[in-house]
Amino acid sequence: MQDMTNPNQTPTASGAGEPATLGQLVLDYARTIIGVVLVVTLFRTFLFESFVIPSGSMIPTLQVGDYIMVSKYSYGYSRFSFPFSPNLFQGRILGAEPHRGDVAVFRFTKDTSVDYVKRIIGLPGDHIRVTEGHLYLNNQLVPCLAPHPYTAMDESRVPMEGEACDEQLPASGGNGVVAHQVLKLMDDGAQNNTPDYVVPPGYFFAMGDNRDDSADSRFMGDGPKDLGFVPMENLVGHAQRVFFSVESAHPFWQVWYWPTEIRWARIFRSIT
Repeated sequence: MQDMTNPNQTPTASGAGEPATLGQLVLDYARTIIGVVLVVTLFRTFLFESFVIPSGSMIPTLQVGDYIMVSKYSYGYSRFSFPFSPNLFQGRILGAEPHRGDVAVFRFTKDTSVDYVKRIIGLPGDHIRVTEGHLYLNNQLVPCLAPHPYTAMDESRVPMEGEACDEQLPASGGNGVVAHQVLKLMDDGAQNNTPDYVVPPGYFFAMGDNRDDSADSRFMGDGPKDLGFVPMENLVGHAQRVFFSVESAHPFWQVWYWPTEIRWARIFRSIT
């Protein structure tokens, strides 16, 4: 005769018909939570991490409210790859130099608890300058083609009217030209007439694609927002793709606007 299971008896984790104790249930839940936290931490540390764009410094490439996926393995790992940035070692492990033209996330030079996202314009040994609003790399004018009117909205919901064009940035490491859009609002100001900067070893030069609304490596002073040259150690990862985007033009509690505020066309867009 076959054994029959009592239909009124609920199977338990502790085995054959024995009720689980409170301590065993707590332990099971704790193991599950610890396992999930461990998997998420490993994924976030070594593979991918998500960031949200809070400002308009990378318009038109990135919009305020874009959620981006950043590959942590692209440039190797430093202490800034880990949660809370423990000072376990100096430099980078499995380090790889970024390519010119990469959109990268890195730690701010004045406060390494703050994440920045900019485009890498210059690598060690490069000469960078901006003259009358035009970018020069190693004494060669960087072309910016097909200029056209462009109106952007910054993080304060203030419209910015200017001209966008397709910048043709010479890449590095045997790669081809990196074509991407930049936004120009004016041709004067300190950001549009800089000295000739030479990128030192172990550093890179970063700029925002919104060239007149970006605190970046063109500003070398001691001001709280001056970025200067960025150490390679500060790199967090390579921005790969927009996986979600929301405009947030209305208060959060006005839920009826949520579907219309999602930028559906930007979801899963590649970042170049």
